Amino acid sequence: MLPAVVKLCCGISYPHLRSMAGLQRTAVAVIGQEITHLQRWGQIQHHMRPQAGLKYTEAKPEPENIKPAQGKEDEMFYVQQGQEAMRKALSMLEDRDGWEVEITESNGDVIHSKEMPGAKKVLRLEAVLEASVDELYDLLFVRVEEMHKWNPSIQHIKVLKHIGQETIVTHEISAEGAGTLIGQRDFLSVRHSCKQKSRVYLGGVAVQLESFPPQAGFVRAEDGPTCIVIQALEEDATKSRFTWLLNMDLKGWLPKYIVNKALPRAQLDFTKHLRRRLSLR
Repeated sequence: MLPAVVKLCCGISYPHLRSMAGLQRTAVAVIGQEITHLQRWGQIQHHMRPQAGLKYTEAKPEPENIKPAQGKEDEMFYVQQGQEAMRKALSMLEDRDGWEVEITESNGDVIHSKEMPGAKKVLRLEAVLEASVDELYDLLFVRVEEMHKWNPSIQHIKVLKHIGQETIVTHEISAEGAGTLIGQRDFLSVRHSCKQKSRVYLGGVAVQLESFPPQAGFVRAEDGPTCIVIQALEEDATKSRFTWLLNMDLKGWLPKYIVNKALPRAQLDFTKHLRRRLSLR
């Protein structure tokens, strides 16, 4: 869920490079190769597109490029994917064994990490936000296309399909930024929500659409299963406990060391941007 929140935040600014040595410098060199690859791919596409009468800046995803869902069976496929992703993600959260503290902030935010089979690490952020469950549900699901307005890590989010009020298919593109080492990613995801009186569950997972293949110039990363749980505090319903399981594969040529350092910080950055947005209401 919410893949785009980590895009630009995953970038590591150049001043940090001066303090790196050994394995870290090697990792940076590998990331440089990834960026070079993306730049070359963009140049290739630039020379190819004039033959089709397109410019690179015009190749942006729009809902009309997507074929409509084919009946109830197709719609149920996305609903089932979203529900299954949420079930698996909640199962990860409920298993309390094996979690280790990754980062503890002075404001009380805590991130735990856990190694999963296949040497994959998942992250669990826990925070308290000064907003009701309904407010957060509105910002993070109902008005997801507006997220780029308050989260600088996002360039673009578009809802491609609505399946009822609880399931959507989205396409997201990370924002470019000077000084970042991780190239832009795009994500195609199913998001599913389950709203109760004092609690909301938001689950998600990567999906494939033949009518929407990976976009030229981007590495298509994959989510999930992932989820966010938002629960009203018993002592104050105007505040919510925010629990976010981040489970992401950024793909490309990214060393595990860099990804494991970048993603926890990205979660904290997202929470900071979310708090700033809430303070403006």
